[in-house]
Amino acid sequence: MTGATRRLPWLGLAILVGAVLLIPPLFLARYGLYIMSMWAVMTIAAIGLNLTLGYAGQVSLAQGAFVGIGAYCAGILTTSFGWNGIATIPVAIVLCFAIGWLLGYPALRVQHHYLAFVTLAFSTLAFLVFRNEEWLTKGIYGIENIHRPTVFGMRTAKPLPFYFFCLGTLATMSAMAWWVVRSPWGRAFVALRENPVRALSLGVDVRRYTLVAFAIGSAFGGVSGVLYALLVQFVEPPAFGLALSLNILMMVIVGGSGTFFGPYLGTMIAVLLPEWLRLTTRLGQLVPEDSTWHARVVHWLDLPNQYYLILYSIFVIVLIAYSPKGILGFVEAKIADRRTRQASTLRVAAAPTLLGEDRP
Repeated sequence: MTGATRRLPWLGLAILVGAVLLIPPLFLARYGLYIMSMWAVMTIAAIGLNLTLGYAGQVSLAQGAFVGIGAYCAGILTTSFGWNGIATIPVAIVLCFAIGWLLGYPALRVQHHYLAFVTLAFSTLAFLVFRNEEWLTKGIYGIENIHRPTVFGMRTAKPLPFYFFCLGTLATMSAMAWWVVRSPWGRAFVALRENPVRALSLGVDVRRYTLVAFAIGSAFGGVSGVLYALLVQFVEPPAFGLALSLNILMMVIVGGSGTFFGPYLGTMIAVLLPEWLRLTTRLGQLVPEDSTWHARVVHWLDLPNQYYLILYSIFVIVLIAYSPKGILGFVEAKIADRRTRQASTLRVAAAPTLLGEDRP
């Protein structure tokens, strides 16, 4: 099978995904576009955490805090200083990159669950700043009336243009993440994740790449925060608590930690799946109310909503137990196992022929 032939399935999948992201939103209502935009926004944050956790192996529970920093950066600059929303993105990137670099220093001394506690402490500190520093963040009252920007002459005040703006930003950040993964930085991240001692012996600057992993992942969180503020047009402290960091972490783990497309799938499950399940209750309207089956059908369709969190939790537990690298990690393992079995079968089939050729 040639390289071009191998690329055909992936090319077809890319075209299918592009069509799904571009065509159905044209027919969605306002709330549907909001959910799709939220998927794009949270995917950017998950991509950043995947670079830090999945590729570099550095545990972080602070990604929600960086989303909050980016959101407050956009809220303050647009409402108090009249900045365009797009102009706040570079500021959020630089600010989150610098703070993420500083947060990486504890990772030079502690690892695993100790590092998780350090990042958890930072997340709590950021939340306290958001809530208590009213002179900067307006505290519990939040920042409202955040105006959406004009992009290349196109106003994004309406849901559909803003969705395409979020989708374009996601495509840009995805290209940047792909470049990082394929660059020497990405290979150094993987070496750092697999065995820091061996990476150091091979000449990898473990100290620098640990800091870079935190900084880049945090910068992605800042971009996500800016888009979140422009999407919701209101930011408040509870939105950026520990629950957000845990949710982003779950997106990465469920989708596939250390796989490029894992965050996309994990965010789809965490953001879109609950809404799709909620829509099933409306299907009960197709059954006549005077029918004896109406109550039973409505109750049956409502079961996924009642037990969604329980089923989701069980699914995550089983997934982590049998495939710590998530859904795509499980798929990749099965594909690799299948290829190994096929190669073994070919070697066994070719052995008699080779033995016959070696005989005098």
